[in-house]
Amino acid sequence: MSRAAASIVSAMEAIDSIDQSLLRLLQADGRATYSELAGQVGLSVAATKRRIDRLCANGIITGFTAVVDQAKLGWTVEAFTEVRYVGTTTPDDMLRAMSEIPEVDAAYTIAGDPDMLVKLRARDNSHLQDVIKRLRKGRATGTKSMIVLGTYRREG
Repeated sequence: MSRAAASIVSAMEAIDSIDQSLLRLLQADGRATYSELAGQVGLSVAATKRRIDRLCANGIITGFTAVVDQAKLGWTVEAFTEVRYVGTTTPDDMLRAMSEIPEVDAAYTIAGDPDMLVKLRARDNSHLQDVIKRLRKGRATGTKSMIVLGTYRREG
């Protein structure tokens, strides 16, 4: 077994039901205090903090963030765009191109056809059309876009 695989197995074995509860609670409310979390999992505040610190140190918790309602900031259109590239384009080149477009929320290199799936935000459909034109520049050979009408999101 590789060192990376052993590390993953070791981290997974170290997760018990209390850690899983802490992860669920933090995903539901990342601003919960150690005291609130401790009360919900039946540990002392110090023990709860140690567990969360360990989850962070092991890379299981990779950060804390605020979830923002983008529509309230004027980004009312959300879309996914498939992007195809010429055969010699590397995944790094694809991701670098996406990093230069501020409307790109996330970009995933994927197996099969297409080469990349891109999550976009735009103010309106005209703005989205402009963003897609910019996606098509460079080594892209084609795109196919789908506008999001509604969302279900499983946290965690």
